[in-house]
Amino acid sequence: MFSWLEQILKNDIEQYKLLAIYITMTFESACIPIPSEIVMPFAGHLVAKGKLGMMQATLVASIANLSGSWLAYGAGRYGGRAFIDRYGRYIFLSNKHLNHADNWFARRGEITVFLSRMLPAVRTFISLPAGIAEMDFFKFSIYSFMGSLPWNFALVYLGYLFTDKWDILQKYLHEFNVIVLTVFAIIAVLFLVLRKRKRGL
Repeated sequence: MFSWLEQILKNDIEQYKLLAIYITMTFESACIPIPSEIVMPFAGHLVAKGKLGMMQATLVASIANLSGSWLAYGAGRYGGRAFIDRYGRYIFLSNKHLNHADNWFARRGEITVFLSRMLPAVRTFISLPAGIAEMDFFKFSIYSFMGSLPWNFALVYLGYLFTDKWDILQKYLHEFNVIVLTVFAIIAVLFLVLRKRKRGL
């Protein structure tokens, strides 16, 4: 992580507290990769210093995640299909892929959104495909908010516990992100290989 970005986020949160948490976490869920792994643990640091309430910070962040999710969902729902129709071939997407996404979110949209809100990187972008697939807006909102709560609470609590060991916490969180993303990459490669073999049969 760029140290300058970390310092900017920490300074803003220290100065503006809940407002800074709301703005940064809204951006984070609107496909702008602001790391919640910095924002929310530092909020936990302020909780330990008595400058914030733990549930206060968790709820504000989760509401902000929902706000940002609505923006990304709306972009996907009202502009995503037209974009893919026009430019999809350049990024290896087609209407067939859209149909697969529609079927996936129709059958497994709730659990997909819920779990994705607790995964690094994926949580930032999941709202866009949910919107493109036109997942039910009410269900999307409920599961997006419910998935955000445990993630934000966990990060705030970790920041509270490791308030004097910031570098150690960031090291653990970085390792966790690398492991999760590596697992996802392996699953994606296996999926593509199996799909290619299936087509060859």
